[in-house]
Amino acid sequence: MNLKNLAMWGIIVLLSVGLFNMFQNPNEMGSVKTKVAFSEFLSEVELGNVTKVEIKGNNITGVLSNGSTFSTYSPNYPNLVEKLSERGVNIVASPLEDKMPSLLGILLSWFPMLLLIGVWIFFMRQMQGGKGGAMGFGKSKAKLLTEAQGKVTFNDVAGVEEAKEEVEEIVEFLKDPKKFSRLGGKIPKGALLIGPPGTGKTLLAKAIAGEANVPFFSISGSDFVEMFVGVGASRVRDMFEQGKKHSPCIIFIDEIDAVGRSRGAGLGGGNDEREQTLNQLLVEMDGFDTNEGIILIAATNRPDVLDPALLRPGRFDRQVVVGNPDILGREAILKVHIKKINAGPDVKLRTIARGTPGFSGADLANLVNESALLAARKNRRVVTMEDVEEAKDKVMMGAERRSMVMTEDEKKLTAYHEGGHALVSFNMPVYDPIHKATIIPRGRALGMVMNLPERDKHGHSIKYLKARLAVCFGGRVAEEVIFGKDNISTGAGGGSGSDINQATQLARAMVTKYGMSEEMGPVEYGENQEEVFLGRSVTQTQSVSEEVAQKIDKEIRKLVDEGYNKAKQILTDKVDDLHKIAKALMTYETLTGDEISDLLLKNISPKKLTDIEEEKDGKNSSALGSLGLKPKPAL
Repeated sequence: MNLKNLAMWGIIVLLSVGLFNMFQNPNEMGSVKTKVAFSEFLSEVELGNVTKVEIKGNNITGVLSNGSTFSTYSPNYPNLVEKLSERGVNIVASPLEDKMPSLLGILLSWFPMLLLIGVWIFFMRQMQGGKGGAMGFGKSKAKLLTEAQGKVTFNDVAGVEEAKEEVEEIVEFLKDPKKFSRLGGKIPKGALLIGPPGTGKTLLAKAIAGEANVPFFSISGSDFVEMFVGVGASRVRDMFEQGKKHSPCIIFIDEIDAVGRSRGAGLGGGNDEREQTLNQLLVEMDGFDTNEGIILIAATNRPDVLDPALLRPGRFDRQVVVGNPDILGREAILKVHIKKINAGPDVKLRTIARGTPGFSGADLANLVNESALLAARKNRRVVTMEDVEEAKDKVMMGAERRSMVMTEDEKKLTAYHEGGHALVSFNMPVYDPIHKATIIPRGRALGMVMNLPERDKHGHSIKYLKARLAVCFGGRVAEEVIFGKDNISTGAGGGSGSDINQATQLARAMVTKYGMSEEMGPVEYGENQEEVFLGRSVTQTQSVSEEVAQKIDKEIRKLVDEGYNKAKQILTDKVDDLHKIAKALMTYETLTGDEISDLLLKNISPKKLTDIEEEKDGKNSSALGSLGLKPKPAL
């Protein structure tokens, strides 16, 4: 709660306490009066000690000869005035109510109602963000960005050069409109930024705000729709009214899919309030009353659900794709973020970029931040390449769970399971090279084999996908070959993300989506789809005959069996290599791709093992003999 709200509550409390006290004792504002019995009052009159009295109905107040004041209550005493006159007492008489109600009295009588109204207004302002008063529901919540809120420029945006060029043109038009209008060109009224989460759509919009010397309004799509009918449409109108006052200007709507979904989608139609808001937005962008000088920029990662009318020329004329960066883009993004930390000279950005295919800008920012946190945890003054590699493994494979206690049997089974994945992967030339194999529990997995492509890929061949199927079954088949079918574990199962689940989903996609089955042909077959209706998830099945469904299942099983048999052939023929990898994993827990390659091709022990042997003064430890390895020859 901010200081303004605290001050308001403090004033309300103090006013309440003060008025309550005044209401409780309204007649005690003056001097203190001693209350006496009526008989004592008569005795004082008889003695001549009373000099002055004031009579209001049956209430009597007065002053004694010694200057003290008193008050008493008089019954219906008939000769009271005569007796006071005989004793020479100064008498002042007035009716009980001889004045109009005072302002204080009016305030006291209306105080409860005024307090209730004030509290209601306060809470209504809180619910509506305090904008436009208590009844300002229809006011736009768009915020006008200023220089004081942190300026972001195009120099802070990297890895999306094509998208930057598209929006730079908008900024250039706002700075020099004659350059374009000279040739009869018109700037697009709207630009839609499309891309996966974390690719920098909002950051790009902030850069537009930093570069353009025009007002920049920012609002979220969810800010339009409220519980009251018609509020969203009213806020759209108010937002464009603000834009007209500051024209030329830019309005940025983040997550526009919250309000721009297709109308009439789903069973029973869409939400009326959301559709009214969308209709108003469509009219404001390109209706009878056109809004010149207002450029609308929106961002979404769900362009497939947007209403077609929103995407037509004249509204969002330009669709700017902000995708995941390639290796050069990742290197440029790392250069931007590495400036924020104290990095050592051994940190090679090109190496990091090469080892992070598929990373978005947000992923790379998180990677740099994690490396800085790891270095700080180790009390280092600079971030080293070792910290970056450790942070990359943490981001890609999950945090290590070294506190998890595994028995020797569990450790051995996990070593052979991951060794099976690694060996099958190593013997598939079309598959991605091994980056790292580990039996240290990470995330929800007891072990993991991570493969990284040598370069960015934008599509995969049938050979690659079939190799992927074989690698998925490498762990299960290794358990069968070494321990027998009766001793296989649940390591290959376990629901979503497991080896069997990945293989089944991949095989189904190859048959139903990618057209990679000769039996089914290059046809896309529908699957069960879920739609939400009145808060319930309703399953709608596209029309696929029972005969076709059986053929699909048969083809999926055929691909899965092919991958399983391929993994079994490799592991059976190269069981000695499987023993080598498994024993090395049990000894060192983590092996890199180069160490596995040296182990299988050159029969050379991992580098860390050689280092251990050198630290032991060159003595041959039993670890080498147990692995059946030769020491790495000295250079």
